Amino acid sequence: MARLLGAVRSAGALSQAEIARRTGLSAATVSNIVQELAAAGSVQVRPGLAGGRRVRQVTLSETAGTVVGVDYGHSHLRVAVGDLSRRVLAEDAVPLDVDASAADSLNRAEQMIEDLLCVAGVQRSQVLGVGLGVPGPFDVDTGQIGSSVLLPGWAGVRPQQALVERLCLPVYADNDANLGALGELAFGAGQGQNDLVYLKVSNGIGAGLVLGGQIYRGAGGSAGEIGHITLDEAGPVCRCGNRGCLESHANAGYLLSLLRDTHGADLTVADAVALARQGDPGCRRVLSDIGRHVGIGVASLCNLLNPRCLIIGGDLAPAGDLLVTPLYEAVARYAIPSAARQLRVVTGTLGDRAEVLGALALAMSESAGEHAVVPA
Repeated sequence: MARLLGAVRSAGALSQAEIARRTGLSAATVSNIVQELAAAGSVQVRPGLAGGRRVRQVTLSETAGTVVGVDYGHSHLRVAVGDLSRRVLAEDAVPLDVDASAADSLNRAEQMIEDLLCVAGVQRSQVLGVGLGVPGPFDVDTGQIGSSVLLPGWAGVRPQQALVERLCLPVYADNDANLGALGELAFGAGQGQNDLVYLKVSNGIGAGLVLGGQIYRGAGGSAGEIGHITLDEAGPVCRCGNRGCLESHANAGYLLSLLRDTHGADLTVADAVALARQGDPGCRRVLSDIGRHVGIGVASLCNLLNPRCLIIGGDLAPAGDLLVTPLYEAVARYAIPSAARQLRVVTGTLGDRAEVLGALALAMSESAGEHAVVPA
């Protein structure tokens, strides 16, 4: 029973066949335990998808506990409260210059958490843990943001520990791309997939890698920094210090820099995507170029990891085929043919909620994991 509950808690939702594979229990034993736990109100059985097929998925009961997700972008803060059955109880987002001040950002998160727990009717004592997302590489050894250049106002700050000190709750942290991958895996386009890449194309470019159903973080937490693949050694200097990185040729800021002379200084990414979908030739050309550049980076991932599914998220995801078609063409040109043929590219279904839902999924799956920081 403990093995079954541990597997479901870690994954969030599993079919009975998946539970049997992960725990080594027989199908009959799993069926009997699920019936017993469901009768006791510890788990719920609902329709779901696994590998594209309809199955009956097992989740923990709505009364099993509550978790909080916190997602920091460079210009926003989003917080959500959910239960272990994957039901979102309350959620809110505010514009915020996260780069400017770590203290102000952490204080704002603390206040939003308190407000949303009140809205959800949840006491802080009922919260099992908090998932925290930061927009940059997160060093799992030191607990610090991996590069002060990416978040200058957070230099020397350990965001996990800082939030623990404010909330007196366990906190589990990861970067935004990994949480986007977890969000789509648990709640969105990645449900039922064991191997996928979540590619976030926004102010920066990062990838969350799911291998064997688990996030792959690398030795120090920096796996997936696809935005810093070199495309042109003589190209513009990137914020990481290198020249000609993919991110320098394909992020949202680059898109706007090419279009504002002809479309005005007030042009936004959403405006540019909308104009492209309406047929504007300049906007369509820039999105096509970005898709091609991103495709070169994705081709390298295909050759190394051979993923079956690539999910596009971030500010440029709404461009859809205007971005995906040239991306596919670049993958077909630069990737090994067998890897390119197996890749399926889709846009995420969660939009700008992917990372905060991923933070919820992280808190759901890890109550005492190796990436946790808990109150002393």
